[in-house]
Amino acid sequence: MGEPKLPPQSPNHPSSLVQPSNKKKQKPIKVFRALRSVLRSFPIINTPACKFSSLPSGVLPEGHRSSGSGNRVTGTLFGYRKGRVSLSIQENPRTLPTMVVELAMQMNVLQKEMSLGLVRIALECDKRPEKEKMKLLEEPMWAMYCNGKKNGYGVKREASEEDLQVMELLKAISMGAGVLPGKSDVNGPDGELAYIRAHFERMVGSKDSETFYMLSPDGNNGPELSIFFVRV
Repeated sequence: MGEPKLPPQSPNHPSSLVQPSNKKKQKPIKVFRALRSVLRSFPIINTPACKFSSLPSGVLPEGHRSSGSGNRVTGTLFGYRKGRVSLSIQENPRTLPTMVVELAMQMNVLQKEMSLGLVRIALECDKRPEKEKMKLLEEPMWAMYCNGKKNGYGVKREASEEDLQVMELLKAISMGAGVLPGKSDVNGPDGELAYIRAHFERMVGSKDSETFYMLSPDGNNGPELSIFFVRV
């Protein structure tokens, strides 16, 4: 059986994905669409500057874990091998994404980091004045760190037509990793769209901290991946 291919993009491409049960319509933040296009033109940088000092060792303060409550969601990291990684969070594989964040990391770099067995991604933003407060996962932009080193910025965006096509193709997959041919007929291996999909435990520590822990089907034998959203 051949690999599924991304269908030609169309503004009216039908989707069988359904709305998540807790989805609320949000107004798009147009200014960050323009900002995202500017950030994508910047080189991905690596400078040590993580404010959340416990991240490199993978050990969280006790209060962060013990005060939280968790629920399971579907997380998908995907992107072209030399393109930036996108993170999609879904209630389950058959629902529309509740959020999509474009990360400041190339897919082939993420795959290399995961092959080493331990990846800690921190997405940090500054606390707002009380009158400007919004929910943590509604923040539009974060400074991104991978294993303690700054990479650039993660930007929240609306799910694109291509994002929805990828989620549609992966609808029957709850956990796994692989590639979709994508644009491989034009760009060769670099045109393959790689993905990593897994169940994540979402832990809410406070209004300023949430963590997504990847659940490995192999118990403790698989790579460890945690994604931290924090306001500092």
